[in-house]
Amino acid sequence: MALHDRIVEDLKEAMRSKDQLKTSCLRMLKTSIKNKQVEKGRELEDSEILAVISSLVRKGKEAVEEYKKAGRNDLAEKEEKELEIFYQYLPKQLSDGEIEETLRGIISELSASGPKDFGRVMKVAMARMAGQAEGKRVSEIARGLLA
Repeated sequence: MALHDRIVEDLKEAMRSKDQLKTSCLRMLKTSIKNKQVEKGRELEDSEILAVISSLVRKGKEAVEEYKKAGRNDLAEKEEKELEIFYQYLPKQLSDGEIEETLRGIISELSASGPKDFGRVMKVAMARMAGQAEGKRVSEIARGLLA
């Protein structure tokens, strides 16, 4: 089943079971996907849908941090519950050790020797780990390995 079809089916099920949180999250996700489709002028592939979901997750994490700084733990908890729903549609997230192992392989493949090769390494790394790791975390680990 295509990812988009799975999201639509899960939305219908959430509406039937009157799960308001899941319904609102999936509607937000479906709207984001539709906006991206309009922007591209065609149906999205699963990899592009994963990028949309990753974007929503990143924004959600930033919102959680801001809510906690402002002392709004109620909103932070709601946002964290929404993130859990979005994570159901992403592939299993890689651990720091797995990211580092993948980066070491890419660095040796490209014969990268220092910070000047960071861009080349990141381009290949993000293509291989799309949806499985946050770009920010991959970037931090890559900088450490190339330093």
